[in-house]
Amino acid sequence: MKLYHEAILEINVIQNQALKDNHDAFSVVIGSRASVLDGEDGDANVKDITVENFSVSARGKELLRNASVKITHGKRYGLVGPNGMGKSTLLKLLAWRKIPVPKNIDVLLVEQEVVGDDKTAIEIVVSANEELVKIRKEVADLQNSASADGKDGFDDDAGEKLSELYEKLQLMGSDSAEAQAAKILAGLGFTQDMQGRPTKSFSGGWRMRISLARALFVQPTLLLLDEPTNHLDLRAVLWLEEYLCRWKKTFVVVSHDRDFLNTVCCEIIHLHDLKLHIYRGNFDDFETGYEQHRKEVNKKFEIYDKQLKAAKRSGNRVQQEKVKDKAKTAAAKEASKNKAKGKVDGDDAPAEAPQKWRVYSVEFHFPEPTELTPPLLQLVEVSFSYPNREDFRLSGVDVSIDMGTRVAIVGPNGAGKSTLLNLLAGDLVPSEGEVRRSQKLRIGRYSQHFVDILTMSETPVEYLLRLHPDLSKQEAVRAKLGKYGLPSHNHLTPIAKLSGGQKARVVFTSISMSRPHILLLDEPTNHLDMQSIDALADALDEFTGGVVLVSHDSRLISRVCENEERSEIWNVKNGTVTPYLGNFEEYKEELQREIEREVDD
Repeated sequence: MKLYHEAILEINVIQNQALKDNHDAFSVVIGSRASVLDGEDGDANVKDITVENFSVSARGKELLRNASVKITHGKRYGLVGPNGMGKSTLLKLLAWRKIPVPKNIDVLLVEQEVVGDDKTAIEIVVSANEELVKIRKEVADLQNSASADGKDGFDDDAGEKLSELYEKLQLMGSDSAEAQAAKILAGLGFTQDMQGRPTKSFSGGWRMRISLARALFVQPTLLLLDEPTNHLDLRAVLWLEEYLCRWKKTFVVVSHDRDFLNTVCCEIIHLHDLKLHIYRGNFDDFETGYEQHRKEVNKKFEIYDKQLKAAKRSGNRVQQEKVKDKAKTAAAKEASKNKAKGKVDGDDAPAEAPQKWRVYSVEFHFPEPTELTPPLLQLVEVSFSYPNREDFRLSGVDVSIDMGTRVAIVGPNGAGKSTLLNLLAGDLVPSEGEVRRSQKLRIGRYSQHFVDILTMSETPVEYLLRLHPDLSKQEAVRAKLGKYGLPSHNHLTPIAKLSGGQKARVVFTSISMSRPHILLLDEPTNHLDMQSIDALADALDEFTGGVVLVSHDSRLISRVCENEERSEIWNVKNGTVTPYLGNFEEYKEELQREIEREVDD
């Protein structure tokens, strides 16, 4: 089975890499001239990017139509919209310069983990500054050359060259490069020992953190981040928030984390209905503006639709055309007015009659479990250690979960949060102590490594019918998948071909169908869009069973632990599990104060 999963994972990596590398899979059509086109002689001081009236498609699927965007230097943008709409594609096209970017702007997209080799984490981060590495090598070559010739000093030319190189290194901050790299790695959760380990010894998630550290170290003019918090724990997310708030250059980040977007962004780019709409302010400000915009658009559509229907009832074709022409003229005037005000999302596309605002929605639901006599699940004086890890041990763990219990597990990365979940789930057997569970207890388990649960060759419908044979009707299974936001055309697609977010929806559907008493959730938001995370939070709020959560998403934790009377914070630290004497907001504020001091230093 392990070999099978490894083979599937390898196939997925190859397929994903092929798509990433195949620039020809994407088509970009610029309908009107961009402000500064890559490859042209432009002003070297231009740092803004403005592209008007462009369209994008990927393998025949239309992602953007006559869209416009302006990215202003020094601003921090959040790019939002439902999964699968083209956010990641837009970042790729900017990085590949298929969307025109001024020549003088260096662009860096963080989307892939670094390749593991014998170089240490800190060496890999410093090597991201190619100019620094190049000059250091030139200095070393000059010094080695003098040593090889047996000279005590340098001739005039070599000495002058060396002085010039030393001056460049000083300007680049060469003396503090390793210290700066170490500071960034520490902020992202790397201990001093880990920083000196070869990158090939790290998992994919940790190598992704190294990739992020390289980008922060090199400080590109335009930084593009695609779901940077996915591989981070809560503390690392809060550190990244603090670090990015002090970022002086431009970045565009795709994220599903509301609190993260609220903290780091000053403008939001919303991808909706094949267009890009820019809203000033953070994510909360965007939501207010979005709702107002939606109401305005729908009001115009209602007026237009009422007039058009009246004209159709009269049977007067001339009147019908007049209604359409009047609506298009009004749309053209509004677009012209928006452009005059500098709102580039009012594009140069042909004016269209009002359309109804399409709303994307998704619904999660966990059925009410049957009542069981408490306690449902207990760990009594449990200890656990891995045979091959002398540096890790959990001891004296004494916790209990009942119906209605709400638990957030917090603590440093590597302290044992996922291990604790595995002990609760029964996936690991304690070396000491006792696990007590109700005889009829059903546990719904969501792991961030859900790929190990799914059968890649099956379709979602086949997988769920096999796991839940009591639901023999395909229609009932498809209805449940649809509620969890999986498009109908994916119901009969092999799971291997689904995206991470789509696979996550299959797993959540399966959990719901198992009618659990307790939900054990390990980073459940990693592959979900914001609407789905909200739907998950709503479903957990209504769920009458117990919930135990490990997450880097502050807002989800706050929602789950909203009722302080039935909520607990378990702090996994220093080899044991202790209750945090306070609520989650207090714990978060404590972490933030620590991080602010670190970044200031």
